[in-house]
Parts: sequence; structure tokens; C-alpha cells
Amino acid sequence: MSYYIAKTVSGPFDSVVADVTARLKAQGFGVLSDIDVQATLKSKLGADMPKYRILGACNPGFAHEALKIEDKLGVLLPCNVIVRETSDRKIEVAAVDPVSSMERTGNPALKATAEEVRRLLSNAVSAVGT
Repeated sequence: MSYYIAKTVSGPFDSVVADVTARLKAQGFGVLSDIDVQATLKSKLGADMPKYRILGACNPGFAHEALKIEDKLGVLLPCNVIVRETSDRKIEVAAVDPVSSMERTGNPALKATAEEVRRLLSNAVSAVGT
């Protein structure tokens, strides 16, 4: 089982980030954080790398439900979604697979919630670029 859900598209990087954000919103997610990995590594280490953003996506209803089941679950939240430029100048969008993440807890009560969040994230990722 893979630990992520991914799709590669063409287009301007910033437009894909905006599309991803809109597709997440359409599935009930908000973006709590937006980390520009490229800029951070350049400023902290002087390292050059392709464009790379990490969006911290959260569906509040599902997060609340899951936290009631497993109070330490915050260490695995929010659901990270990356948008990165590939070596051939395409844009890859990848989201964490919440089912894979939740298996780490060993708590079977989280399975149904994780499967629904996976469905919603998969819908968002597959809709990007369409």
C-alpha cells in the first residue's frame, strides 16, 4: 500500500496550487498552513531546488471526530498535500493517504473516518487540472 495519492499535471505552478486549494475546499477541507519548501531551504541553507509547497489541509468535522477517538492524533494532523515541480517541468500533486497514517495508531475505530477522508482527498487530487 502506498502512503500517498498522487497525480501529475501540466500548467503554471501557482495556478496548480490555486486549483489544489479550490479542489480541497470543494471537498470540505481548509488549508491551515502553506509551507514554501523551496524558499525556506534557500534562505536557511542556500540550497537550490525546484518549486515545492506543502499545504496542511484539514476537514474540521473529521479532525474533531478522530481526535475524540484518539487524543494524540494531532501528531498526524493535518493531512499534508504537496505540490512540486518535477524534473521535466510537470507539476505533481500528492496527498497523504490517511488510511496508511491511521494504521500506525493501532486503533481500528479510526478506520471508517480515515477511509472517508481518503475518498475526499482522492476526489480533490483527481480533480486537479480538469
